[in-house]
Amino acid sequence: MIGPWAGALLGLAAAPLLRAVAVRHAVPYGEPLRQCCPAGRWGRWPTGRCAGCGEAAAGPRPGAVEAVAVAVGAALGTAADAGSAPLFCWVGLFGVVLGFVDAAVLRLPDALTLPLFAGTAVLLPLADHRPAVLLRCLLAAAALGLLYGGLALLLPIGLGDAKLAPSLGAVLGLYGWGAVAGGVFAAFLLGGVWGAVLLLTRRAGRGDALPFGPPLLAGALLAVLAAA
Repeated sequence: MIGPWAGALLGLAAAPLLRAVAVRHAVPYGEPLRQCCPAGRWGRWPTGRCAGCGEAAAGPRPGAVEAVAVAVGAALGTAADAGSAPLFCWVGLFGVVLGFVDAAVLRLPDALTLPLFAGTAVLLPLADHRPAVLLRCLLAAAALGLLYGGLALLLPIGLGDAKLAPSLGAVLGLYGWGAVAGGVFAAFLLGGVWGAVLLLTRRAGRGDALPFGPPLLAGALLAVLAAA
């Protein structure tokens, strides 16, 4: 175990970059990435203002990215060992950004999900090099990709979720098929609870689209913590 404090510190250190990337990619489909003034860059911690001109960035509330990054880092630190730490760090960092982007603009950009998958494939053997485990991870990645790809044709789930799912499936595959099933179940449970809360508080209507990326990521995290 790497430890929750080490994970929390890593999350806190990475938070300025995560905020900057989230702000940059939180744009509607087809629009260019958000640019800043030439004098600075987005995402100065913890206010989210431009470090050059001080203009307020269109992005998560001040402190939100930092709090989530610390929480995710601490949680993964309790599950990671020396072998799995690089993989968990990679997936955790991308996961924080993807969650905020999806919550903001209801999309999971290929520019984030595809590098996440490529890095996961490279780092996975460091976490467990046994052929049987790696085969299970491959099958789990394919299974979740096909599952969410099929559901995208029937339910209000985007193709971005289907592109995110293989990376999460590969990680869950390290812990067995029970963890894979648990991650799927937790994702839909959290998504249902979140949707119900938004409806009850009238922050969303019955016909409104809701981001499924955050529940998908949170469900995978809970499944890893339960299995580790």
